[in-house]
This record gives sequence, C-alpha cells and structure tokens, in this order.
Amino acid sequence: MIVCPNCSHTNPEGAVNCEACYTPLPATKPCPTCGTPAQLDATFCGQCGHSFKSVPNVVVETASVGLPATVLTSNEPVMPIVAPIPAPIPAAVEISTTATPDLPTIAVTPPVVEPVAVPAVEPVIATPEIPVATQIQQSPYQLFHLQTNKAIELPPHLTVVLLGKPNEQKPPDIDVSGFPCSEVVSRIHANIRIEENQYYLEDLGSANGTYVNHNALVKGNRHLLSTGDRIGLGKGDLVTFLFQNGRA
Repeated sequence: MIVCPNCSHTNPEGAVNCEACYTPLPATKPCPTCGTPAQLDATFCGQCGHSFKSVPNVVVETASVGLPATVLTSNEPVMPIVAPIPAPIPAAVEISTTATPDLPTIAVTPPVVEPVAVPAVEPVIATPEIPVATQIQQSPYQLFHLQTNKAIELPPHLTVVLLGKPNEQKPPDIDVSGFPCSEVVSRIHANIRIEENQYYLEDLGSANGTYVNHNALVKGNRHLLSTGDRIGLGKGDLVTFLFQNGRA
C-alpha cells in the first residue's frame, strides 16, 4: 500500500496519484527479500526489515535462463531474476489405432410408388329448372246445355257422376240448380257411370223422369251413351243436354 504524503490516504499498489487529493505519489521499489513495495528513499523494508544500504557490486549469472550476464553496480539493491516458467506441455493424447472392422454396406432401395390414375370428373352444370305449367286433365266428354249454350265438363277423376241439386244426402257432382226451369229436376236425379271407357246413363227414381232422345228411361235400366245423344232431365224438355266429345 502507498500512503499519500499530503493527506495520509492509503492507496493501492501501482497507483500514481492519490485517490483522495490527486497528489502525485512517491515512486516505489520492491524489497529484494520479500518483494514488498517500498519508497525509493526508505532505508529498510517495513515488511521484513531488510536494509536498503549500499551493497557491493554483484554479478548475476543469467545465462542459465538464456539471458546475458548482468553486473549490478552503484547502490541499487540486488533484485532476484526469476526465470520464466515454461508452460506445461500437455500430456499426449492417446489415439487409438485399433482398426474398426468394416461394416457391411446395406443398400436401401426406396419403395416404388405406382401412380394412381384419377378418373377425370366432368363438371356438373346445374340446369335451371323451368317451371312447367300445371295441366289439368280434362274428360273427353261433356254435357252441352241447350237452353244456355253452356258446356259442362264431366269430372275426369270420377267413375260415377251424380246429376241433381244440392241436398243433405249426397251433393251432386254436376249441379243444375243454376239453370232455368231447374225446379223440374230432382235433388238426386240421375248419374253417368263410366266403365271401361264406356258412359252409361241411369235414372235414380226422379220425380219427373230422365229422357234420352225423348225416350223415358226405366228406373234401374242403364243406357249406353253415344256422341250426340239428347238427355232431358224432367218433363217438357226444359232442362236438356247434348252428350258430346269435348275434344272434337
């Protein structure tokens, strides 16, 4: 440690200026005995008590360490010359020279992947649906009312078509209550029966009778209708229809 002569601050070894007051510190020299730094004007080492008084010239042989011989003169203390310590030589690393047995070479052949044929898919083009007008199936035959020149289609989905006027027992399929002189027609007057594309007229016990071509039908008897037959409901030929093909 170096004590500042100005403020007595203890500074570390090797310091040039005082850490406290920045005063230049006195130069030091190592003790030749213990190596402790001491000021140049010191007469003895404060660590081991070695005297720094004049010593005779000493010739130091340094040839053993590869340096020329040095003759120390004047009153400089004799400093030991320390030979540099050579770096340790690392131990030789033993390298095994044992031959490694040759291993058989195994040839690995990658599997062959057969290409898979993908069938071509034709694009499906959506065709817009075109609405089709609903067609109502019509019966090929109709009753043509002579007094009003009005045609009445026979219902195509029925096999028995009832002719008459509204009643509580069985509503008529062809209602004649709206025609003139309909009072001569009974509520359940007659029917037209369809069998194997044949049309038969039958009286159902009406009060005023059913006529075909001016001939009265007997109750329970059926008449095979032909195109152009004249059908009369009641006496007097007041409610009269022609049986005809509506598609002609």
